[in-house]
Amino acid sequence: MEQQIIKVKNKKGVKVIPGFKLSFGVTVSMLGLLVLIPLASIFLGAGKLEFREFIEVVTSRQVLSGYAVSFTCAFAAALINAVFGLILAWVLVRYDFFGKRLMDGLIELPFALPTAVAGISLTYLYSDKGWIGAFFDHFGIKIAYTRIGIMVAMIFVGIPFVVRSVQPVLMKMDRQYEEAAMMLGAGSGTIFFRVVLPELFPALLAGFGLALARGIGEYGSVVFIAGNIPYQTQIAPLLIMTKLEQYKYADATAIALVLLILSFVLMLAINSVQLSMQKFCKG
Repeated sequence: MEQQIIKVKNKKGVKVIPGFKLSFGVTVSMLGLLVLIPLASIFLGAGKLEFREFIEVVTSRQVLSGYAVSFTCAFAAALINAVFGLILAWVLVRYDFFGKRLMDGLIELPFALPTAVAGISLTYLYSDKGWIGAFFDHFGIKIAYTRIGIMVAMIFVGIPFVVRSVQPVLMKMDRQYEEAAMMLGAGSGTIFFRVVLPELFPALLAGFGLALARGIGEYGSVVFIAGNIPYQTQIAPLLIMTKLEQYKYADATAIALVLLILSFVLMLAINSVQLSMQKFCKG
């Protein structure tokens, strides 16, 4: 009876969700002010350059080196985060131990910690005179002021994205499938890779994409430990800041535009793979 009443009301044009127009208007306004207009300003700023000047700026040797450092280090850090983030999420969901809530809270520390504080702390720890850096220095391995140090900083800021993406899915996962596979004689490795991982893969891929995007655009925590050595550890966001300090605003927006386009393409590819995996799992 209630369903019939609802259908009649809908046919007469009665609102199902009160205040939809107001909430939709606020949403669109906030999206435009906080996302679309700032992104459009990048296109407008880069548009002040002629096409030839734009190509010269974004394809200069220093800028191409900055792109390579940012993307390779961010990709490697995101892969490491995907592996260890999955392990952390698994431990936090599947096991009970002393200090579990404290560890779960510490996962979000990179979100709350100022990036400059994180950069200084990591540089102090991983420099040649730091606690960790001094140990590796005995073996001839330098971390600070190398690409390894950049990856360490990107891993630090990116690990929460993977953990928080995988953790809710793992908590809601029905364990009956694992028990059924175990009763059929499957080993723990087979159960994980054939039963659990396919269910977690879309969430894991989403966390990987978020960590990758954060690493590409990270500045505060990376700039200190990178050392900013030209053609070696100079990241693309640092080049943007350098152009701004030189009052070359059009050049800075041109570099930012390329980063924006490349990041968008990467996220689009990751989301496409994620949707394909979800359809495959449902099918």
